[in-house]
Amino acid sequence: MCYGSQRLPPFHDDNNTTRSPPLTDVNTEAVENLRLRLAETEARLQRARAREAELSKKLVEMKRFVSVMEILESYLKRRFVDQQQQLAHLVVQSSVPK
Repeated sequence: MCYGSQRLPPFHDDNNTTRSPPLTDVNTEAVENLRLRLAETEARLQRARAREAELSKKLVEMKRFVSVMEILESYLKRRFVDQQQQLAHLVVQSSVPK
């Protein structure tokens, strides 16, 4: 028979020199084992949440950076088109005979 992942100690005769620990010791050990595992799981969860918060912050910063880059790209494209038009206008003016 099993108790969770812990096996119950085998039954020993009184003539046997080795005695199994009392049942309450086995239960106490199982409870302590579960408490340790729970503490480890909670610590991992806390680290995962901290990492998630850090990654979320980085994502927000990256989105902000991309927005700024898109604004700059739009501005530079507009300036480029304006300069092309000015140059085309100057070329047309210089080619007109006077």
